Amino acid sequence: MAEEGLSPQLQDQITRLQQLREQLSILAQQRQQIDLQLKEIEEALKELNTTTDKTPIYKSIGSLLIKVKNKKELTTELSTNKETLELRKNTIEKQEGRSREKLTELQSKVENALNLTNKAT
Repeated sequence: MAEEGLSPQLQDQITRLQQLREQLSILAQQRQQIDLQLKEIEEALKELNTTTDKTPIYKSIGSLLIKVKNKKELTTELSTNKETLELRKNTIEKQEGRSREKLTELQSKVENALNLTNKAT
């Protein structure tokens, strides 16, 4: 982008616009990761519902598989993790919405300023 001839204020707005785009991209990636984790937990909970109390159940801790003594405790742990992830997802979605609004507003300001600059030349 040819930035010579642009006012310092306009250059600052363009920089902020790029930063907002990057922030929005990061938020989208975080939301996608949470969606994947939620899907995994939902699948695990679904599978746990189909098992009996006598079925041996293992959970992954790092690179180890550890036998779970109590199915109910694991179900509670997964449900708690699911709630936490859903709260994080809602927070990220709200941040995305606010960032998108700021991006749209700033993009409009920059486009108007660029149009005025082009008409003046």
